[in-house]
Amino acid sequence: MDTLLNLQALPLGAAIGGPAVAVGGITLFFIRQYVKDQNKKSSTFPPPPEVPGLPVIGNLLQLKEKKPHKTFTKWAETYGPIYSIKTGSNNMIVLNSNDVAKEAMVTKYSSISTRKLSNALKILTSDKSIVAMSDYNEFYKTAKRNLLTSTLGPIAQKRHCVHRDVMINNICEQFRAHVEMYPSESVNFRKIFQSELFGLALKQAIGEDVNSIYVKELGSTLSRDEIFKILVIDPMEGAIEVDWRDFFPYLKWIPNKGFEYKIQQMYFRRQAVMKALIEEQKKRIACGVEVNCYLDYLLSEANTLSEQQVLMLLWEAIIEASDTTLVTSEWAMYELSKDPERQNRLLMEIQSVCGSNKLTEAKLCQLPYLAAIFHETLRKHSPVPIVPLRYVHEDAQLGGYTIREGSEIAINIYGCNMDRNIWDSPKEWKPERFLNRKDDTLELHKTMSFGGGKRACAGALQAMLISCVAIGRLVQEFEWKLKEGEEDNVDTLGLTTHKLHPLLTIPKPRN
Repeated sequence: MDTLLNLQALPLGAAIGGPAVAVGGITLFFIRQYVKDQNKKSSTFPPPPEVPGLPVIGNLLQLKEKKPHKTFTKWAETYGPIYSIKTGSNNMIVLNSNDVAKEAMVTKYSSISTRKLSNALKILTSDKSIVAMSDYNEFYKTAKRNLLTSTLGPIAQKRHCVHRDVMINNICEQFRAHVEMYPSESVNFRKIFQSELFGLALKQAIGEDVNSIYVKELGSTLSRDEIFKILVIDPMEGAIEVDWRDFFPYLKWIPNKGFEYKIQQMYFRRQAVMKALIEEQKKRIACGVEVNCYLDYLLSEANTLSEQQVLMLLWEAIIEASDTTLVTSEWAMYELSKDPERQNRLLMEIQSVCGSNKLTEAKLCQLPYLAAIFHETLRKHSPVPIVPLRYVHEDAQLGGYTIREGSEIAINIYGCNMDRNIWDSPKEWKPERFLNRKDDTLELHKTMSFGGGKRACAGALQAMLISCVAIGRLVQEFEWKLKEGEEDNVDTLGLTTHKLHPLLTIPKPRN
C-alpha cells in the first residue's frame, strides 16, 4: 500500500519504467495481503473465547453499571483469564491474570503498545500530550525522563523530602486540632489529607502552594478549592464520561453536543487556570528567583517542548500526585480503623524501630508490616482498576490465543488482584500475605497496581513514600476508630476504586 501511495506522487512525465513500477507495486501489495491472510489461516493458536452478547451493541448492556472491572472479573470465572467481548463495533480482549497481563505489558509490548483513548480522554489529554496516556514514542521517553529527573526519580525524591515532611506534619497537626475542638467526634479524613496532598503537588510542579489566583480567561479570582475542582475533580469525573460514539466509530460524524460541551468546558477551564499559574511563576523566574520544581526544570532543560506540552505535563504532575495516593491512603486508614488488632500490630512495629521518635522515610526499610499494609491496600483497592486501553497494531499471540490486529486490550488489574489461583481469600484484607514473600526484589511491583515493563508507573516510589509515612505517622500518633455505620460504607466511584463517600473516622491521641 505504501508503494501505491508513493506512486501517486510521481509526475505524469515520469520515466518509461513508471508502468512497470506500478505493476510491481500492485503485485507487491497483493503478495503482502496474501501472505497476511495465509498467516491468519495457518495460525496454530485459536481466538480467545467470546462472551455472548447482542447483535450490533455486543456486551454493552452487560456493562451498564459502570463498574466494568467487577463484571470482567465475574466473567473470568466462566471464560478464563483471557476472553473477548464486543463493545459496539469494537473487539476488546480482556486480561484477568498476572501472567497474561505481564505477557502483554512486557513480552508482547512491541505489538501492544499503542494507547486507545476514549473521546473524553482525547480532549482532556490534548491528544495524548501527557506521559500516562502517550504512545510509546520519542515524546513519551523524553517526557518521562524529564519527570523522573526533576520530580519522581530517587534522587529527585530526596530533594523533595522536605515538602513531604511538611505535608505529614500539617496533616497530624490538623487532626490534633480537630480532637481538641471536637473530642470524640468523627473527622473527614479526605478533606484534610486531600488538601495537603494538593499543596505538595503544587510545590513540586510549580514551586509553591497557591491560595488563590486571578484567571484572566475566566474573569475572576479563584479560591484554592475552586482551583482544585478545576484541575483535579472535574477532569477525573470527565475522564469516565461515556460518548456513545466511542463504541461506533463509523458514526463519529453525528454530533453529541451535550457530551462535547461538557468536556470542552472542562478543557477550557483547565487550560485557563494552568496558564494563569504558569504565568505567575514566570514572573518569579524573570526576577531571578529559581526553585526546585518541575516547571523551572522544563523551562530550562526541555527546550524541544511546546508551551502546550509544558502546560499538559505540569497538569499531569498535579492531578496524578493529588488523586491516586489519596485513594490508597484513605482505604488503608479505613481498613486499619475497623481492625484494632492489626492497628496495634503496626504500632508495636513502629515503636520497636522508632522508639519515641517520629517515623521518618529513612526507617521505612525496617518496617515490613507497614510495607505489607501498603501493598495489600493496593491489591484490594487498586486506584486504577483497569489499565488505559491499548491497541493491537499487528497480529500477536497472547495467553495461548491469537489476538487480531485492531483489537483493544483491557488489562483488568482488579481481576488480577482477585485471582484465587494466586491470592488466598482475595476479598479479605490481609497484610500478612505480603510478609516473607519470595518476590521482595520487586518491592514496588508485588501487585499489578503500578503496571509493568516500559510503561511502569513513574510515580510508584513517591506513592509508597507518601502513603507509608502518612499511615505510619497517623497510627503512631493516634488511635483510630470508624464512626458508627461507616464500616459498610464501601461503595466506589464510577470506573475507579475511589471511595464514593469520604472516610469518617474518630482519632484519639496516644499519650
